[in-house]
Amino acid sequence: QVQLVESGGGLVQPGGSLRLSCAASGWTLDNGAIGWFRQAPGKEREAVLCMSNRVGLSYYLDSVKGRFTISRDSAKNTVYLQMDSLKPEDTAVYFCATRNTYCSITYSLYLYWGQGTQVTVSS
Repeated sequence: QVQLVESGGGLVQPGGSLRLSCAASGWTLDNGAIGWFRQAPGKEREAVLCMSNRVGLSYYLDSVKGRFTISRDSAKNTVYLQMDSLKPEDTAVYFCATRNTYCSITYSLYLYWGQGTQVTVSS
């Protein structure tokens, strides 16, 4: 049984940082692609960025370039989303998801999903 578990969300002031974790069991995150998505209240889920062995990092939101990045700890089978210089518009539930091929902006193509973690950026 594949499980992805996100953690690390919370309340942060504008300009602050958070690091989200996505720990996998029953699936090796080194295989294929791992994407981060977010969904704000009343909005559709959107792709933020993705990492795959074939392509590296793929950014799907211009607004996070230079502020967000993904890293991976293969020994822990965990992927991290480092978010710096956070803005109120980054407030959303963040999800990690994985698929066994390349990165895609289309969330329905991802096989497995975490439960999501809330990120709130507010003063």
